[in-house]
Amino acid sequence: MAWWEKRVVLRVLAATFAVAAAIWAALWFFIPAPPSSITIAAGIKGGSFDHFAEHYQRRLARHHVKLNIRFVRTEPDHLKLLADRTSGVDAAFLFGGSSNSEQSPDLISLGRINNAPIWAFYRGPEHIERLSQLRGKRINVHPAIFKLVSGVLAAYNVTADNSKISVVSGVGMIDSLKKGDLDVIFLPPQQLDSRVVQSVLRDPSIQLINMAQAETLTRLFPNLNRLVLSQGMVDLDKNIPPHDVNLIATTNVVVVQRDMHPELIYLLAQTMQEEHSGAGVFQRAGEFPTANDPEFEVAEEARDYYRNGPSFLHRYFPFWVVNLTKRAVAVLVTAFAIVIPLVTYAPKLYQWLLHGYLKRLYRRLRVIEGALRTEPTAPQVEAMQSDLENINRAANLLPMRHSDAFFNLIIHIRLTRAELASRLAALTH
Repeated sequence: MAWWEKRVVLRVLAATFAVAAAIWAALWFFIPAPPSSITIAAGIKGGSFDHFAEHYQRRLARHHVKLNIRFVRTEPDHLKLLADRTSGVDAAFLFGGSSNSEQSPDLISLGRINNAPIWAFYRGPEHIERLSQLRGKRINVHPAIFKLVSGVLAAYNVTADNSKISVVSGVGMIDSLKKGDLDVIFLPPQQLDSRVVQSVLRDPSIQLINMAQAETLTRLFPNLNRLVLSQGMVDLDKNIPPHDVNLIATTNVVVVQRDMHPELIYLLAQTMQEEHSGAGVFQRAGEFPTANDPEFEVAEEARDYYRNGPSFLHRYFPFWVVNLTKRAVAVLVTAFAIVIPLVTYAPKLYQWLLHGYLKRLYRRLRVIEGALRTEPTAPQVEAMQSDLENINRAANLLPMRHSDAFFNLIIHIRLTRAELASRLAALTH
């Protein structure tokens, strides 16, 4: 193989390597494969988010994605896990009012998943409708909602300066209320069928605070909304509660790390739609999940899913097929973007290389022609003949023998050969 052919082969190999590297870069940086597992913080074991996490786990398993569930000792630990990038936690359930985009800029929302009433119970004969009536009382607020509830109480001028406010979690706070050691307790958001909520609602010595100004509070605190627990909803036969009760509520949210793979975000949005779109005591069918989030930026993939539903591929193919299809399309697009220009300019590059090689042969031929004008000796002429034959052999290796440049070179070689033979004959006779 001639040296110039080796150079062409090396250039082709370099171009092939460049194409492969570009495709790899496109897959790695633009459409990397989504991880096969997610870790979600689901609050306290047996808490309000536990059963949601288990349902998510089963739904995601159908798409060959494993959901790891992490439980915490106290609800605020969710945010600590998410803030610690070495914890391995990718997502979390949060109560409304726990944080927001300003406080946690690395988190984005996948939407609100349900209405979550804040249960405020009191003991005593007094009929309480306004939170200002709590001033001076012994109040316990669950730590998971202390930030939110303390803000609401402060709006009524109920503070630690004029009331005894404690922050204790667990069933002990309920026992303290029943024993008379506490006057009021605020339980974290839980569904009506929660065992804890049901046990307190059915206790005749304990009353549920009717938030008469609930609508006003929703205007002052955008992360709150108003719910109504209808008369008899807990127990129709015993008429519990005996009248409609206004409640303040927040909306629970699923948040994820901002850099979570878009395909996983899309799959989680689909899972949330399947899990939370039904009707319930405090929601209408199709009301949740919702992309209207007053606290966090909502992921664009989640917005797209809630607005348009599943894409054509997601509607008819499994998750892994969709992912492979998108990556294959990315490879093809990248390949076309690189290969088409190469195919277009490769012939021109090839011609340029051949013409450059011809020019080098011409330069060698001109050196011989120049030497002929200097009255060379017989040995010098013989050396020039040897060089000329080398040039001739190199020219005959060229694949472009049909070109005018090739024929011109051959004609010049023949003329120079004849002149060298004539000069050598004259010097030897």
